[in-house]
Order: sequence, then C-alpha cells, then structure tokens
Amino acid sequence: MIQLAVNVDHIATVREARGGVEPDPVAAASIAELAGAVGIVCHLREDRRHINDRDVRTLREVVKTKLDLEMAATEEIIDIAIEILPDLVTFVPEKREELTTEGGLNVADNLHYFTDITAHMHEHDIAVSFFIEPGIEQIDAAAGTGAEIIELHTGTFANARSVAEERQELQRLREAAVYAHSLGLKVTAGHGLNYVNIRPICSIPEIEEVSIGHALIARAMFTGLDRAVRDMAELLHLYSGKR
Repeated sequence: MIQLAVNVDHIATVREARGGVEPDPVAAASIAELAGAVGIVCHLREDRRHINDRDVRTLREVVKTKLDLEMAATEEIIDIAIEILPDLVTFVPEKREELTTEGGLNVADNLHYFTDITAHMHEHDIAVSFFIEPGIEQIDAAAGTGAEIIELHTGTFANARSVAEERQELQRLREAAVYAHSLGLKVTAGHGLNYVNIRPICSIPEIEEVSIGHALIARAMFTGLDRAVRDMAELLHLYSGKR
C-alpha cells in the first residue's frame, strides 16, 4: 500500500498571514501522525516564509514517525540539518519569487556537488532524497550520488489540461518509477496531488509513498485535519489494493 507523508507547511503559512502563533504546525504534525501519516514533511526555506527554525527544532522533538526536511542545498540550511538530524532530507530547487516549488531539481548538472552533500548527510545517518522530474537523466544522477530515495515531481501530471495530457504524464511517471526501482531506489511522489488525482498514482506499484500538503490542509478547513488525513489514507489503501 502507498503510504502517506503529510506536509505541514501550509499550517505555518496561515500562521504567518497574521504573524502570530496559531495555528501551530507542530500540533498539526501530531494530529496527522495519530490519523495515519507515516511521516511529517516541512520545508525550511531560506526566506522562512512559513516554517521557521523553531518549528523544525520542535518537530524533531515531537515527531514520532519520520521527519523529512525539505531544503535547498545551501550552506546555511545544510548546517541546520546537521544540527537538527532529521530522519530524511529531501533536496528541492528553491527560488525566492516562486509561490511553491515549481519543478524538479537538476541533479545531473551538479552531480559532484550533490554527491559530496549526500555523503556528508550519510556521515550523520541522515537519509537523502532528491525531488526530481520523471526522466532517466535525473534518476541516473540521483542514483549516482548515493541517495536512497527519489521523489518524483507530479506537478505536471496534476496540472494536465486534458485527458490525453494526463495520460501522457502518468505514463512518464510510471516509466520513471519502474526504472528508478530497477536501480534500487525507493520511489516516492509529490506535488499537486489531491483526493481526485491520487487514484491513477496509486496504480503505479513502484511508488511507495506520497507527500501531500495543500490538498489536505484545504480539506481540513471543512472537515478538520484528523478527518482529512484519515480520508486520504483510506483512499490510498483502497486504490493501492486494486492495482
């Protein structure tokens, strides 16, 4: 069965809209875990637009499943990761002007750099994932760094404007997952996934986990976070069982 990791960034986004202390992403993480999440994801951006340093430190103390720290491969954030010691770091591209992550990381053009960083993380027993596009070049590069995991960018699939385009992107994801799995990589996926488009993603056996944030938090505004997480976990169980 595909498992669910919950991204709590958007809880912090709501908090920062008023510059206060509520809602608390750490409290959200605890609710998500109790509702069935197998991991908590947060992105410590350089501009600290949502998750902040205190959040990450407190999440490390509180999270009982798995803490996945999404991050740009900058010296400052790398130092924080080494201090905090999350279970997993996921390297993502980051631009200050973007609303959210816009695409996969180009590992192939920075292979030596990412290989060194991966080794540095492994020295501290931190697993490494790369958030990449579903293409052979980037998968080969990620495998070449020594990383254990890739997260396939599903944003293009999620934003498809026609059935034909959606099928094409789903096939790209399927082929990428099969290839990455053949190299011994754990395959996860994320970005733009919701309660509707998750079904075809569940048809790809090689995908072991999905990371979802925005859709869960949007649903939680009407149903509560516990119910929103449980609903998604139930869909993953249902659809994975049919593949």
